[in-house]
Amino acid sequence: MIYDLLLKNARLLNGDVVNVYVANGRFAKIVPVSADEGQPSVKCFDCNGMALLPPFYNCHTHVPMTLLRGFSDDQELFTWLNDHIWPAEARLTGEDVYNGTRLAILEMIKSGTVFFNEHYYFTPEIIRAVEEMGVRCCVAPCYLNVGNAEATARQKAEMEFVRNAWKRGEYGDRIMVAEGPHAIYTVPEADLREVAERSAANGMLIHTHLAETKTEFDDCMKQHGGMTPFQYADACGLVNERARFAHSVWMTDDDRALAKEKGAVLVYNATSNLKLCSGMFNFKAADKAGCRIVLGTDGCASNNAHSFFSEMKIAALVAKIQSGDPTAGAAERIFRAATTDGAKAFVADAGEIAVGKVADAMLVNTDLPFMVGDYNLVSNLVYSGESSCVDSLICNGRFLMEHRRVEGEEEIIATAKKTCDKFRK
Repeated sequence: MIYDLLLKNARLLNGDVVNVYVANGRFAKIVPVSADEGQPSVKCFDCNGMALLPPFYNCHTHVPMTLLRGFSDDQELFTWLNDHIWPAEARLTGEDVYNGTRLAILEMIKSGTVFFNEHYYFTPEIIRAVEEMGVRCCVAPCYLNVGNAEATARQKAEMEFVRNAWKRGEYGDRIMVAEGPHAIYTVPEADLREVAERSAANGMLIHTHLAETKTEFDDCMKQHGGMTPFQYADACGLVNERARFAHSVWMTDDDRALAKEKGAVLVYNATSNLKLCSGMFNFKAADKAGCRIVLGTDGCASNNAHSFFSEMKIAALVAKIQSGDPTAGAAERIFRAATTDGAKAFVADAGEIAVGKVADAMLVNTDLPFMVGDYNLVSNLVYSGESSCVDSLICNGRFLMEHRRVEGEEEIIATAKKTCDKFRK
């Protein structure tokens, strides 16, 4: 057999140095260097002792908002949305979204991310960029009802178009489609119930913001007979194993028990929550309750970066200060949420360097100053790691970056800069 790729001299998380063979987008064979018989491969890549690790899976973001990085910082959430972000987004075209998406994907590739769970508009243009750049994505065309019937109808039509194209098999195996209502306070109850019914009928995931702010929590309690956002979402049929709830900051113990019982995934967005003063996700309580927890960066207008290195560190530190427990948010647990658990929430058979698993991986240079001393690789990744330590990135058995080089990166950056000019006026 001729393999598609041979990764020579790769160091696994347990310290073993191995040769890894890839075929048909999966890890086909992993053997100690000393036991290798030199099987032929189409491409051979010498890892030179670099660590071969599961890559990152960004479980909540709005990637075109790279175009709005730094556009309106240091604002209260609803002022930020109503007075700055939503008016700016109204000026975006499909081509703008395509350019912003390419910039975001480039940033994610450079920092070790192979997948993102997207929630935005102009979804066909996002898919176009994903297909070209080789990453994975779950797209949830976003819709909300804030009094503009024409815009709401347009968003629903986009959801129907993308959903039907996906069902016809028009998108490759790297792309998934989910239902994408914006939030319980921007989508009417009848529409939320319709989303739940469609999700159950089609087996589609649901991606929405839930329990992000104290205002949302208090308003929900007042408007829905004392129900918390999670209880109201459950009454609408949204809380189940297909649900991916971004933020999930304002939860009660009963809410966490409900999420655990129904198998819903909670997406922890530590940096965005801090920047917008939305609150601190109770990682320790959710973990103790047995909830499924993954990480997301949110969009660059509310985080400013798509790097999982800064996201992991802040997530770990917030878990500690929120709980008053320095053992909460341990490095190994946070790294798992960023990699293996994120993969399990979206991509079957991914998130592990093991035979038979999908060949997604990052190669990390452990000889950089901030990666030494080398007592605990995972601790270094979480607490001192930087994007620059990711030397190369593989998705579905194909290199997206080799030795820090991504094809076409200069053009992507230059085009995005020109696109940003429209928001300077």
